[in-house]
Amino acid sequence: MRTQVGIVGAGPAGLMLSHLLHRAGIDTFLIEARSRDYCEARIRAGLIEQWVVDLLSETGIGERMKREAMFHDGIYFSFDDALHHINLRKHCGRGVAVYGQQEIVKDLIARRLADDGQLHFEAQGMTLADIDSRKPTIHFTKDGKQQTIECDFIAGCDGFHGIARPAIGGIATHYEREYPFGWLGILAEAPPVADELIYAWHERGFALFSMRSPSIVRYYLQCAPDEDADKWSDARIWDELAIRLGGDAASRLKPGRIFEKGVTAMRSFVCEPMRQGRLFLAGDAAHIVPPTGAKGMNLALADVVFLSRALTAHYSEGNDSQLENYSKTCLRRVWKAQRFSWWMTQMLHRFNAAKDFDMRRQMAELDYVTSSEAAMTSLSENYAGLPMAAA
Repeated sequence: MRTQVGIVGAGPAGLMLSHLLHRAGIDTFLIEARSRDYCEARIRAGLIEQWVVDLLSETGIGERMKREAMFHDGIYFSFDDALHHINLRKHCGRGVAVYGQQEIVKDLIARRLADDGQLHFEAQGMTLADIDSRKPTIHFTKDGKQQTIECDFIAGCDGFHGIARPAIGGIATHYEREYPFGWLGILAEAPPVADELIYAWHERGFALFSMRSPSIVRYYLQCAPDEDADKWSDARIWDELAIRLGGDAASRLKPGRIFEKGVTAMRSFVCEPMRQGRLFLAGDAAHIVPPTGAKGMNLALADVVFLSRALTAHYSEGNDSQLENYSKTCLRRVWKAQRFSWWMTQMLHRFNAAKDFDMRRQMAELDYVTSSEAAMTSLSENYAGLPMAAA
């Protein structure tokens, strides 16, 4: 088989890249190891920046988002038993939206299939070859038959544990940091405690309130990275949330049925460069951010916007300058997102149980961030999404 761009991975990055290239008249072949049902059901990130809202609308896949997403103009910080609001739109002219990753995946899959896109799920034994040649290949097994796709380029959008990043091999440098805590996350049928997200600092540890719909809420509690989620009963979770949210949020907290529970470890990771030969990495294959800054899916989509521009310039103009600069362009944004995510993480999480210097410093920083116009503007610019670099 033959295609212009082979894409590995049917997450939001791979699907969006296929969609953008289709709109530019470029053929793609997307393969995924998991089933379509798995990809559409996997609940991950839920917050999208303003430019992503605009991208979904401008490329024809935003109709359901416009109807079902929850659009927020700000966020809350909770500390000292009080809520402090930061109006993002006031300070940077942009807001954010809550629309789950799985919903974007559903919308993209439906659109690609409606456009007769080449999507192949449940491909097994995938390997990449000849990435430094002019005709890199993807090998896989489907329905018991070995198959090969010959490509002009390959996009590795297959996540942190996929096959794309290891294919880069010895030329890559990995930068990483692991954190001494994780997040216990739940989904529950319960009313929201606020109209926008709450980031809560407490001496017992961080907590986060989010939502997925008017009746489905998402909560997180800081915990040990190897915490056993089964040791947290529903009653214990609701009691701890009340303590950590504090104040008005705690008084509005109404326990409901918890239908999903799990622990996520926290890490920062960057692979440099994000390209070797004709293989280009995008999304979690190239970088991981702690979820405190809500940057993961947004960064992945930024990668494929840059890559789609570069590939379009290659095919339409014979201009490869953007392909040559792909890694540099993406990494400028990636490292800014890493900085912001680390900053949010260190400000809001307890690194030990003692009432120590860091605890007092965090309190001072939160006080400053929620009272200084300059600090609120800086946070708003980063949280709502930095402008996309020009083509």
